[in-house]
Amino acid sequence: MTSFIPWFGGRRDHPFSTDIWDPFSFGTSLGSQQSDRGDETSALANAQVDWRETDTAHEFRVDLPGVGKENVKVQVEDSNILQISGERVLEKEDKNDKWHRIERRRGSFVRRFRLPDNVNLNEITCKLENGVLTVQVPKKEPDQTAKNVRSIDVA
Repeated sequence: MTSFIPWFGGRRDHPFSTDIWDPFSFGTSLGSQQSDRGDETSALANAQVDWRETDTAHEFRVDLPGVGKENVKVQVEDSNILQISGERVLEKEDKNDKWHRIERRRGSFVRRFRLPDNVNLNEITCKLENGVLTVQVPKKEPDQTAKNVRSIDVA
């Protein structure tokens, strides 16, 4: 069911999204609708991402059909920005081929997410299987001692 108000329809691109705005990604602002510009720069700019939080970790799943692991890069910037980027490369073509339709886009994509303070950046793992990239970001063990607590006498 689609909502008349775009940010209440269950879409991941609503104004309160945890994605960091990337002025250089060429995605559309119309949700899952893709622009029909035909250029290769918008290939996977809207790579679909699911972000799930469990008791022990944050899990990111990214749909990357046709992208090999040699064309995917996962990194952490500024100690709290998870950046997932990559590229779907142009397939080899025989000049005798006759194309009837080309709908799959090629090119690069970048997605960025601001990570919470409770993550363990040294234990991040990634795997690409069946066109889905899974990034596991474990949480830190909670501190049992209160930090910077000072008692104030009541007069």
